[in-house]
Amino acid sequence: MGTTTFTQPNNAKAAAETGAGARLAQMIRTLITTTANQAPRSVQRRIGPSEVGNPCTRALAYKLLDWPETPGDRDPWASVQGTAVHAWLADLFETRDPNGERYLVEQKVTVRKGITEAADITGSADLYDRATGTVFDWKIVGTSSLEKYRRHGPGDQYRIQANLYGLGMRNAGEDPRRVAIVFLPRHHILDPFVWVDDFRPDVAEAALARLDQVREQILRTDPEANPAAWSAFPTSPDAKCFFCPWRRPDSTDLATGCPGHQTP
Repeated sequence: MGTTTFTQPNNAKAAAETGAGARLAQMIRTLITTTANQAPRSVQRRIGPSEVGNPCTRALAYKLLDWPETPGDRDPWASVQGTAVHAWLADLFETRDPNGERYLVEQKVTVRKGITEAADITGSADLYDRATGTVFDWKIVGTSSLEKYRRHGPGDQYRIQANLYGLGMRNAGEDPRRVAIVFLPRHHILDPFVWVDDFRPDVAEAALARLDQVREQILRTDPEANPAAWSAFPTSPDAKCFFCPWRRPDSTDLATGCPGHQTP
């Protein structure tokens, strides 16, 4: 019997000519983007622990007023990866401790009760280790960000978030003593960096006090009725403007969107 040699057909040119590959790529992108942007975390209306420490006062005001986000096709791929890794790690610890005797996984906590239920600040702590009293928070980051955190540690927003979860665990009757932010790389080599600190409720309380000040300023200036008042809410050079849902480059009307932090 003769031997038949199989060769992979060279259809790259044909696919490019017909646009089949491009159409399929667009279909996949649209499906992922639509699904991700409609996920519960993406459509969350009340402010959560990850947002309380946002250095941009204007973004906090937008969030507290549930201000309409600027329309746009935002790329959700980084958050999709983060969600997938969080789910994998949750399964890992639930498998190791199915009865939750040591590890509390994705524990729902109330950081602070509000006047109404809608005003509550709640969230899900990624992991709590009862044996060491440690609150863990997973962060999936790129190469340059990972090296930045190794050199300088996390910024205030991440530190505040970790301590807010610690406060939530204490409100739930646990005894948190440490907070740990675990930075996991997106690239193919598993070389994490873990930042650890004592649980500091004063950090959480100071952030909540700042949030109350922003809320009071909203009530006092009423930017909904007086759009010019938006300019009184400062931005910050430390804000991640590129990812802000209210970012509108070149905007001159802050009621319709923010152009981002402007260097004087």
